Parts: sequence; structure tokens; C-alpha cells
Amino acid sequence: MTVKQLTELEFFSSVTLPDPERSIDGVYIGDLLSWVMGRASSGDAWITIMSNVNILAVASLADTACIIVAENVKLDDVVIKTAEEKNINIIYSAVGAYETALALSKAL
Repeated sequence: MTVKQLTELEFFSSVTLPDPERSIDGVYIGDLLSWVMGRASSGDAWITIMSNVNILAVASLADTACIIVAENVKLDDVVIKTAEEKNINIIYSAVGAYETALALSKAL
């Protein structure tokens, strides 16, 4: 599944999609940034509720396919602009992390 295809599913909407054809190869859920940096795999869709600019550094270092911000958490304009500049896909999820993971599991 591509990041763009994910945004077409129920509960998901795009925030930034500079690389919409990036393939999603797995899923990682976590909010402790240092933990995610060491454990998320390249190509993962990373589910989090974190909203500060540091999520972009973690996504870049871990080479995740996208960041999925769950629970309707909204990002500020600086985070969105920086994500676009750094070519990082971000998606909003209207439901919690667990429900987001279930939807992804069914789709993958």
C-alpha cells in the first residue's frame, strides 16, 4: 500500500504528501521519541500522538514512510511547513492509535 492509498481510507486524511507513492511496509506505534528512533523500521507507518517538531527528526532518522498523528491531534503550521521542506509524509487519523493500527492491519 502507498501513503496516498492510505489517505483514501476511512479515518485518514493527508496533511503533507511530498512523497505520495512511498510504500508502507509495516507499522510502528510509539510516543517516546528515542524509543521510536531505535526501533521503527524503514518504510513503517509511524503512529503517534506527539505533535512537536521533533517528530520530523525521528521520522527522518528512522526513514519511516509516513507519520500518522492519531486522535485528531493537530499540528501547528511550523511543523507542517518543515515536513513539506524535509519531504516527510504526514497523515491525520480521526481515531485513537489502537483503532488506527487496526485499520492499517486490515488494509495491509
